Amino acid sequence: MSKRIGVIGGSGLYSLFDNGDVTQKKVDTPYGTPSDAYAIGLISGKEVVFLPRHGKGHRLLPSEVNYRANIYGMKKLGVSEILSISAVGSLQKQYKPRDVVIVDQFFDRTTKRQNTFFGNGFVAHVAFGDPVCPDLRERILSTAKKLKGTFHPKGTYVNMEGPQFSTRAESNTYRSFGFDVIGMTNLTEARLAREAEICYATLAFVTDYDCWHEEEEAVTTDTILKVLQDNAENAKMIIAAVINNMGQTEKKCTCQDALKNSMITRPDEIPEPARTELHEIIRKYIHADE
Repeated sequence: MSKRIGVIGGSGLYSLFDNGDVTQKKVDTPYGTPSDAYAIGLISGKEVVFLPRHGKGHRLLPSEVNYRANIYGMKKLGVSEILSISAVGSLQKQYKPRDVVIVDQFFDRTTKRQNTFFGNGFVAHVAFGDPVCPDLRERILSTAKKLKGTFHPKGTYVNMEGPQFSTRAESNTYRSFGFDVIGMTNLTEARLAREAEICYATLAFVTDYDCWHEEEEAVTTDTILKVLQDNAENAKMIIAAVINNMGQTEKKCTCQDALKNSMITRPDEIPEPARTELHEIIRKYIHADE
């Protein structure tokens, strides 16, 4: 199977494909059911696998998303790079609604996520100091320079649990730490993508100023949906341009070898259930009959 590009985002992105020739693919995983069927089609002539993170019609809370199943399904479908689209709140004045932040760091505030494929007798510790693929970010940055709109070349994304928005005390604390944007989903995806040896990057679309900005109205769902709707066509244009620019240079990142020196458990000590569950992820290192 040739390597595909994955896109994770809102259900409103279905129309980003080049034409109507889209295949819906349901995928079974050892971790349960992904958020929805995967849509497979062409964008800029490249085969793309799209998944609505919260399911069609936005049915799943951020804490209810089965992140492990979502990323495992991408791996099973031959995805080697994931472009994640995320709505975020701004924590600093320079990040304005409708701006796009090309995130380079994350800070975890979640408490309820299944954020690793490992465990149950199988131990691995992947490097995660740089949680976003540097090669994929560079390609996004080079594409952004050719597009209209305001793009910020880096930023730290605070991943809160949700589903409620921040208190003012929380929002101002994050600001005092120098964090840039806040959202509810992307860090767990990034962790699991690294374990699955899939390159991962986030395009964060700013929708509001969270609740810290006294001169702005407090964040509401209506405000966010209005900005998302206004920005939908721009988002599709950016995604198509980025995908068109992907795969044109040789990859130099280490994402595709993240597990090479990270698995601690001896192969002969790995329990069979763990070995079976992780087959798609570990098979280039550990064969089923070992």
